[in-house]
Amino acid sequence: MKKVLIIDDEEKLRTLLARIISLEGFEVVQAGDCKTALKKLEQNDIHIVLCDVKLPDGNGIDIVKKIKDRFPYIEIILLTAYGNIPDSVQAIKNGAFDYITKGDDNNKIIPLLYRAFEKVALSKRVEQLESQLSKKYSFENVIGKSKAILQSIDLAKKVAATDTTVLLTGETGTGKEVFAQAIHQESNRNKQHFVAINCAAFSKDLLEAEMFGHKAGSFTGATKDQKGLFEEANHGTIFLDEIGEMALELQAKLLRVIETGSFIKVGETKPTNIDVRIIAATNRDLQKEVQQGTFREDLFYRISVFQIQLPPLRERVSDIKLLADFFLRTFSAKTNKRISKINEESIEALQQHNWNGNIRELKNIIERSVILATGTEITLDNLPFEFQNKVPIKGDKQLSAFDMASVEKLHIQKVLNYTNGNKTKTAELLGIALTTLYRKIDDYNIG
Repeated sequence: MKKVLIIDDEEKLRTLLARIISLEGFEVVQAGDCKTALKKLEQNDIHIVLCDVKLPDGNGIDIVKKIKDRFPYIEIILLTAYGNIPDSVQAIKNGAFDYITKGDDNNKIIPLLYRAFEKVALSKRVEQLESQLSKKYSFENVIGKSKAILQSIDLAKKVAATDTTVLLTGETGTGKEVFAQAIHQESNRNKQHFVAINCAAFSKDLLEAEMFGHKAGSFTGATKDQKGLFEEANHGTIFLDEIGEMALELQAKLLRVIETGSFIKVGETKPTNIDVRIIAATNRDLQKEVQQGTFREDLFYRISVFQIQLPPLRERVSDIKLLADFFLRTFSAKTNKRISKINEESIEALQQHNWNGNIRELKNIIERSVILATGTEITLDNLPFEFQNKVPIKGDKQLSAFDMASVEKLHIQKVLNYTNGNKTKTAELLGIALTTLYRKIDDYNIG
C-alpha cells in the first residue's frame, strides 16, 4: 500500500490531512516533530513525506536533506503557512519534490501525492532493473569452477576497477563479450553505456562511420548527421570485438583515439573529444599478425596493456556439466518443457567432444536437444549423431558407433521413441520377439 508520513506539530491539521489522504487509499503515519519522524521512517516503509517547514525541534527544509541522504527514494512535499521564494528554492535544492502553501494549496495535495508516488514507483523500478542488469552481467554470471576459468575471472576482477585498456583473447565462443560486460559492470563506469561493435561485420568505410559517426552528405546514403558508437559510449565502455579484422587505415585512427581521446567524424573537420574505456577482443594471434604486417605494432601494444586469455571449453571439461545444466534450464523454460536433467550417458558424451565452437556450440547443442526431447531428461539419442560414437553399455566396454551393436542400439532407441515407449509395438516394428527386445534393452542399458 502507498504509505505517507505527515510531520506537523499542529495535531488538528495533522489529523485532518490524515483523514483526507486515507480516504484516497493511502496509509498514513503521523509525527509531531523531527525526532519522532526519523524514528517512524526507520520503522515503516514510507513512500512520501508531507512535512511542515516550522517544527519544534528543527526546520523542514533542513530535514529534507537528512531524509534524502538516508532514504533516497522517498519523495518529500513541504508545507508552509507563509511561502517565500528563497525557501522554496532551497527546499528543491535539498531534494524536495514540491513546496506548497497551507490552506491556499490544499486542493493540490492529493494530485501532488499521486505524482510523487508515481516517481517513487518509477525510481524503485529503475533500481530493480539496474540490480537485475548488474546480476546478469556480473562475474557471478560466468559459469565455471575449473582452475582455468577461475584464473581468468581473477585477472578480470583485478583490472575491472581501473580504466586500463583490456585485450581479451581466445577461440570463438569462449565468452569474450560476457567477460567484457562483467568488467564494465564491475568498473566505476557501470552507470554509463556499454557499447559493443563487431569489427568483422562491416566494410572499412562503414565500420569507420559506425565507430566515429558522420556528417550528412559525407557518403552515399548519409542523409543526416549521425553519432558514432564511440560518442554513444562517452564516459562508458566500448567493446571492439574481432579487432584483428580491422583494416590498417582504420587501425591508425583508432590509435589516435587511444592516444588523444579525440576523433574526427566522417565528413567533419573539427575533432570530437571523448572519455571512453576500450575493451578489445580477438580470436587471432595478433603478435603473428604484427609480424605479417596486417596489424599495427603500436596499436597492439596500446590495446594489450592488460591481456586476458580465455580458455577453450576442452580445457574446462569439469565445467561442461555446469554449463549444460544452465542451458537446459534456460531452454526448458523458453520451450515450456519440464526437462529436469541430462542423463549421465549424455554428459559423458558431451565431455568427450572436442568443442571447436566452445560455449556457443554447447549452447546450440543443448537448445537442439531440448527441442527434440520427448521425456523429462535429455538422452543420448537427443544429441547429434557425432556425440553417439562412444556409447557406454553395461560393464567397462565402449562401443564405436560403427560397430553393429552400436547401430542396433541406436535403432532400437529411435523406434522406442517413435512408439512412445510401447515395447510390444516396438518389437512388432523391429520384427523381433518381445522377449528378445527386453533382452537387448537390458544388454544395451537402454533407459
